[in-house]
Amino acid sequence: MNLWRRLSGRRRTVALAGASALVAGGLVTLPVTAAHAATQCDVAYTTNDWQGGFTANITIRNIGDPLNGWTLGFTFPDANQRVVQGWSARYTQSGRNVTAQNESYNGTLATGASTSIGFNGSWSGSNPRPTSFTINGVTCNGGTPPTTTPPTTPPPTTPPPTTPPPTTPPPTTPPPGGPRVDNPYLNARGYVNPEWKARAESVSGGSRVSNTPTGVWIDRIAAINGTPDSQSNGPMGVRDHLDEALRQGAQYIQFVIYNLPGRDCAALASNGELGPTELPRYRTQYIDPIAAIQGDAKYRNLRIINIIEIDSLPNIVTNVSGRAGATAMCDTVKANGAYVQGVGYAIGKLGAIPNVYNYIDAGHHGWIGWDDNFGPTAAILREAAGSSGGSPANVHGFIVNTANYSALKEPYFTVNDRVNGQDVRQSKWIDWNRYVDELGFAQAFRQELVRRGFDSNIGMLIDTSRNGWGGTARPTGPGPQTSVDTYVDGGRVDRRIHAGNWCNQSGAGLGERPRANPEPGIDAYVWIKPPGESDGSSREIPNNDGKGFDRMCDPTYTGNARNGNSLSGALPNAPISGAWFSAQFTELMRNAYPPLS
Repeated sequence: MNLWRRLSGRRRTVALAGASALVAGGLVTLPVTAAHAATQCDVAYTTNDWQGGFTANITIRNIGDPLNGWTLGFTFPDANQRVVQGWSARYTQSGRNVTAQNESYNGTLATGASTSIGFNGSWSGSNPRPTSFTINGVTCNGGTPPTTTPPTTPPPTTPPPTTPPPTTPPPTTPPPGGPRVDNPYLNARGYVNPEWKARAESVSGGSRVSNTPTGVWIDRIAAINGTPDSQSNGPMGVRDHLDEALRQGAQYIQFVIYNLPGRDCAALASNGELGPTELPRYRTQYIDPIAAIQGDAKYRNLRIINIIEIDSLPNIVTNVSGRAGATAMCDTVKANGAYVQGVGYAIGKLGAIPNVYNYIDAGHHGWIGWDDNFGPTAAILREAAGSSGGSPANVHGFIVNTANYSALKEPYFTVNDRVNGQDVRQSKWIDWNRYVDELGFAQAFRQELVRRGFDSNIGMLIDTSRNGWGGTARPTGPGPQTSVDTYVDGGRVDRRIHAGNWCNQSGAGLGERPRANPEPGIDAYVWIKPPGESDGSSREIPNNDGKGFDRMCDPTYTGNARNGNSLSGALPNAPISGAWFSAQFTELMRNAYPPLS
């Protein structure tokens, strides 16, 4: 993750309502005929069209006997209509004929139960919707209404009903959940990712923390449905995790939405699969499928927390032309609006789901804490929140220190201290920053965000997964008052060589365990970066996941202007970003603060 990277506010009580309009293709509800007693079904097919492409969302409702496995079939009216990429089912197409077979997690449908699937498609000429659907070979469309023989005598004008009709017909699917709660973490049980739990328990002592809720990173399109990658991550997709959360009885689950075009424009270790001009693909092949799954009524009582696009918006403040950290990629995504529009679209689409809570990434104090960065970053966050269908009302809060190492609190000095008549802000470590730790920064930045137009009740999260800085090297008191540098360096618990170092930091430890409402203005301490997952490889490693090699992950690298030309402080022998790094996990446990028992 990028170097310059990276309350409990009492929140709005009225839930966000509505969803993005489905246009062009319209809605088709196709009731089944009674020709087959066992299999009866109802299919709703909607599309969102644009020139040459479309997204289709399909809801299948079983109104017959229980199903244990299903195959949906339909025929495109036009020979140029094609399925490009689907989710929540296995798609095949032969000519104009399409079949979609259930996945392992949605094959069982009780009577009255429904499931939602979808796909992205292409077309040329026109995009007419299918007129007939089958489930397991049985027609679901009802066809033309049956012809009937006119009665020989007119029916009574108003036949008396045998039972009073219902005032409102029953819904075909369960209604969405109620209004959002103020703090989704408060008095709530979090989801434990079984894939991370297994890796943690593979390391001696890992069982002490393996039941801790961590973030689930959706860092490429394939991760939506879940496929193994070169990092040897497990095959669980978004729906798999949601289903497992229901099985666990969890009340909240945390996803990291992380696949912007030109992702992580100022670094290489966590570059992504989408080029800087692929915003349409980000919307239709990444955000839309995630929204379709998260919006399934099956999950309406689960608090779905989305961490939106790590290290994105601050990059187009600090790492563009005119700044020391400028890169051509950051200039490109600022100029074409990929980051602003992408984040806006994500929060709008996902925020329309009543049980979703969006927290946007806001960097960390060692990146945004300077006057030149503080206000402009808040301004760009506000701009993005109102872009491409988004609204500040779609933002429940913000997160700082995601996947970073900045200390939660510096107990032995403050930014206002003076040594021998000198302000400690002059020290090399602080370097005129107005903040020395994440808690003070998060609380102050929240106030700035409110001033810029966000709801006065927004909440902040702080990622404490790797900022404990415990162990035998942790200071126990202030440093010597011989100079501002000896005072700060001798007393600071954050022992990085430079606050700009971000990759697999040597000496780091697990931080505060996740808990809700720990300080004023803070919704929760969270572990969004799963401890033990690498920030990037310490040498170039070819891979198929778009992960590059950044010299900031090389322990021999002597630095650049962004980290004061200091050594990187990175651990050796690290795998690519996101891969399991057991040596790091062992060190994080050893240096945990508070210590592990």
